[in-house]
Parts: sequence; C-alpha cells; structure tokens
Amino acid sequence: MTTERETAPMGTRIARFLGDYPLIPLIVLLFALIGVLEFMRPGIFNERWIGNTVKFAIPLAMLAACQTLTMLTGGIDLSAAVAATISAFVMATQVQLVGVPMAIVIGLLPAIAIGLVNGFGVAFCRVHPLIMTLGTGLIGTGCLQVYQRFVIATGSVIPDSLSWLGTGRTWGFPNALVLFVPFAILLIWGQRRTGFGRLLYALGSNETAARISGVRGWQVYLALYALSGLIAGVSGLLYVGLIKAPSLSLVNPLLLPSVAAAVIGGTSIFGGRGGYSGTIVGALILTVLGTLLTLLQMPEGARRILFGLIILAVTTIYIRLTDQR
Repeated sequence: MTTERETAPMGTRIARFLGDYPLIPLIVLLFALIGVLEFMRPGIFNERWIGNTVKFAIPLAMLAACQTLTMLTGGIDLSAAVAATISAFVMATQVQLVGVPMAIVIGLLPAIAIGLVNGFGVAFCRVHPLIMTLGTGLIGTGCLQVYQRFVIATGSVIPDSLSWLGTGRTWGFPNALVLFVPFAILLIWGQRRTGFGRLLYALGSNETAARISGVRGWQVYLALYALSGLIAGVSGLLYVGLIKAPSLSLVNPLLLPSVAAAVIGGTSIFGGRGGYSGTIVGALILTVLGTLLTLLQMPEGARRILFGLIILAVTTIYIRLTDQR
C-alpha cells in the first residue's frame, strides 16, 4: 500500500489527501474569501464583522444540521425550513396567550410532528425522502396559512430571551454561541461516538447490508427525522430572535443555503460519508460569500443560481475524488 501511494501521480495523491481531510481545503477557502473581502473593503475584517458573521452563520449551520444528518442515510429534509418557520410563527403568536415557556413548547410540537410524519413515510411507506419531505413541507405551508387566519388579530411577540440569544453580545461574542457550541459538540460527538450515529452511516453506506445485520431501519428513520424536525424548530426560534419579525416565509430563504452548506462541508448526498464539522465551515463560507456578493451588489436571483452551481460543482468534485480513491 505504501509503495502504491508513493508511485501514484501527484494529482491522484492530492485528490486522496483532499478526500481524506476535507476540512483543510474548506478552511483555506474560507480564509481566501476573507482575504478577498479585506482587499475589496480594507478594514472590514475586525471584531465587529467577525461577530456579525458568526451571528448570521449560526442559524444557517443549525438548519444545515438537518440536511447533514439526513444526507448521511442518503436522504434529505426539504421540509426543514418550513418546520422552522412554523415553530417561529406559532411561538410568536402564542406568547400573549400562554406565556413564553409554554409558547416555545407549543411552537416546537408542529416541527417534531412534521419530522415524525417524514420518518413514517420514509420508513414504512418507502417514499423517497426528497418527495416525502417536499410534500410535508407544502402541507405545512398550507396549514400555517390557515393557522394565520385564526390568529391574525392576536398579534405576535418576540420574547426578550430569544432576542437576547439572537442579537445580543457578551464580551464581543454573539450570545447565540451559548446555544450553538454545546449543540455542535453534542452533534459531532453523537455522529462518531454513539450507536445511533454509526447506524446513520451504516444505512447510508449500504442499507441492505445494515438490515441483514439486524438494524431496524424504521426505528432509525423515525428517530432521525423527528430529531431533524426538533433541530429545525430550535433553528426557527433562534432565527426569529435574530430577525425579530415572524412571517409565513421566515426561514424559507435558508433552505437552499442549508443544503449547500452540508454539501460544501463534505457530506455526500449519496449517504455514508460526511460530518457536521465540515457543515459548520460550509455555513461560514456561505455567510462570508453572501457578504462578498452584497458588496458586488448581486441580486437575490443571481445568488440562488450561484448556490445551485455550487451544489452541482461540489457534487461533481466529490464523485471524482471518490472514484480515484
């Protein structure tokens, strides 16, 4: 094996290295984008800019966790943004009626319910995750519009605790890190060190072999998509604390970037490969890229085109790297 590696062409060895250590080129790309920003706007790279970048990257990284987890099994969660929007909207309209703690619980319940329906459809009905989550997302959007008619006179309130978490800073650091750091550590540890995390990789690598080995796939899928719904709901609550204006399409603009962040971070859409650490860097890259596009005055339509091209390009590169390995 050593002789084979030494005699392999330089391009092949570089491809193998990038495939084995995807975080290194991602971090290099992140600092390269920051360098371009500093060149275009000297002095932009300062403590305040770093805080704002991290503050806006955290909700995206949390929503992208839904995509990372489901992609490990070869799936995807296109209902995550809708679930996050529903949680934020329901919570904001229930605060005056039941108080903040109960409103947060009520807001999270629809997101978990959407996740359970997704898991049931994928596990028992054998519906492809893309179709299943797309359908539940559309149904959820319709239900939210109906719900909005009944609470239109109630008004909405963003709790001070969520505003503090979404927009506040302590010693220059965004307060959202209080939630995100433990969340990220737990997720990264859970993927690699727990039985549930290993089952996600096993189902994504070879579902048939996993089932023959005794893995109860339906239990994994139910838990996975319920967890994805919960994470999406928490992301929505954090995001509405940042934006401070609940709406029927609050988190929807983050759906495509959340998929792009997971793909850029090295998570394979074919399952069995990837991790949340790369997704975090991917979310930072997209946030910095968004700042760069704003300086270039690029319209929203062009940004969506760019995100689509990023997904296609990274997927193509990933396939070439894995073929060479």
